[in-house]
Amino acid sequence: QLQASGGGSVQAGGSLRLSCVASGLIFGNFKMGWFCQAPGKEREFVAAIKWSGVSTYYVDSAKGRFTISRDNAKNTVGLQMNSLKPEDTAVYFCAAGPLVTGYTGRYDYWGQGTQVTVSS
Repeated sequence: QLQASGGGSVQAGGSLRLSCVASGLIFGNFKMGWFCQAPGKEREFVAAIKWSGVSTYYVDSAKGRFTISRDNAKNTVGLQMNSLKPEDTAVYFCAAGPLVTGYTGRYDYWGQGTQVTVSS
C-alpha cells in the first residue's frame, strides 16, 4: 500500500512537501509517480522518478517549481512543491508501477490522495 501525506492549504507563492510511504511491496522494483486530480477533471500526471533517483520527469507546468525525490532505504517518495499557484489546487496521489509514464493505467498501486489547496 501507499500512504500519502503532507497536503494542506497555502497562499499562492507558498510551498508544500508531499510524502508517500510504501509498504507491502518491494519499493526498489517500482518507478514512482505523482498525479493530481482537480474537481471535475481527470487524473493528470505531475512527476515521476526511476529507482536511482537520478532520472526524473515532470509535466511542463511543474518544471522549475516541483521536485520529486525518493529514499529507497525508507520506502518513501516526496514531492517538494514551491511557488504554488491556485491552479495547482487538487488532490495529489502517489503511484507505483513498472514504467515511468504519464498514463494512469500503467501504475499498479495508488495512495489515497492528499488535498492541496492554493488560495490567491
